[in-house]
Amino acid sequence: MIVAEFFQKNDMICGFKVYGHAGYADLGSDIVCASISSAVQLTANTISEIFRFNAEITEGDNVITFKAVDYCDSVFQGILKGFKLHVKLLSQQFSKNVKIKITEV
Repeated sequence: MIVAEFFQKNDMICGFKVYGHAGYADLGSDIVCASISSAVQLTANTISEIFRFNAEITEGDNVITFKAVDYCDSVFQGILKGFKLHVKLLSQQFSKNVKIKITEV
């Protein structure tokens, strides 16, 4: 199962961590894994490379962590809320493969 953990502070998203395996299909054919992976990359790249927000991104074995330094900007929040909505919809469609977790920080 893929877990998308969103870090929130005062109803604002200040980061996320995505980890695990979807297990929907064989490696290279897993549409759930591909959907989540693509959304993570799009979100991280849009925030850090396009808008140049200050963020710490770490990647490990089947885990990516994204932590923002300044997360109060409405554009930043809009991007992260869009990512969270995308993951939520995937978790509803593939409930055995994707889970959302909210952590207050």
